[in-house]
Amino acid sequence: MKLNEIKAILDTNGIQLTKSLGQNFLHDANQLRRIVAAAELTKADKVLEIGPGLGPLTELLVEGAGQVLAIEKDARLVAVLKARFHPDVGAAPGLCLVHDDALEWLRRSPRDWRDWKLVANLPYSVASALLVELAQARSGPQRMVGTLQLEVARRLMAQAGDQDYGLLALLVQLNYEPRGCFKIPPGCFFPEPEIDSACVCLARRSEPLLPPHLAPVFAAIVKRSFSQRRKMMRKLLQADWPAEEVDGAFARLEPQPLPPQARAETVTLQQFVGLTRLLSAD
Repeated sequence: MKLNEIKAILDTNGIQLTKSLGQNFLHDANQLRRIVAAAELTKADKVLEIGPGLGPLTELLVEGAGQVLAIEKDARLVAVLKARFHPDVGAAPGLCLVHDDALEWLRRSPRDWRDWKLVANLPYSVASALLVELAQARSGPQRMVGTLQLEVARRLMAQAGDQDYGLLALLVQLNYEPRGCFKIPPGCFFPEPEIDSACVCLARRSEPLLPPHLAPVFAAIVKRSFSQRRKMMRKLLQADWPAEEVDGAFARLEPQPLPPQARAETVTLQQFVGLTRLLSAD
């Protein structure tokens, strides 16, 4: 879908875009193809798309995958999508459109996403929350490819010691491995956003780092550890665990003990996983 087509559809339907919904439509064909390539789609795939907008990415997803479930919050855009992909013309037999708030829908309708892939130009206002919701699900998608703010992309890809390393990276990377990231210039969107964008690719780990019942403990440790970044992590954790248990876990952590003065931003994902096992006596 070219830029002039997007403008024509919006004008014909009298649609004024809503900034609060993050309605910046990606129209650049090269970038759209890069996103689809990162998803490595086959006709056996089932794809979840959040925020399809006017459907330029949806069109490519329908061509490359067997099923596409697209969730759109804006009723005006849902009407456009239904007309564009009407089943009577055989445009997209594998497409299911849902009019709903995607984050609320995911929380209200939990399901097994193991055989699915997320491929989407995510609404920037809720992109982080959506990715965390899916990443922490007991049965998350096998791959997540999403366009979001460059700042958020850097946080998702960050490792211990990086400036952007923190809660978001750990909550997502517990179950997903970052596989790649590429920037998308503002001029590829309409209207042009005031921030830089990027597409990230996250692949579900073949072997989980922790059993599901310990995921809440991991999340609690990470959230407490980053609650005050400049404070020693050991002191922060003592708000939730006895001091002797925290000190013992730091001392017994393998392959080497964690220094008592360590701060969360220097502690690796693997070390947080080890602390989770020790503090839960698993």
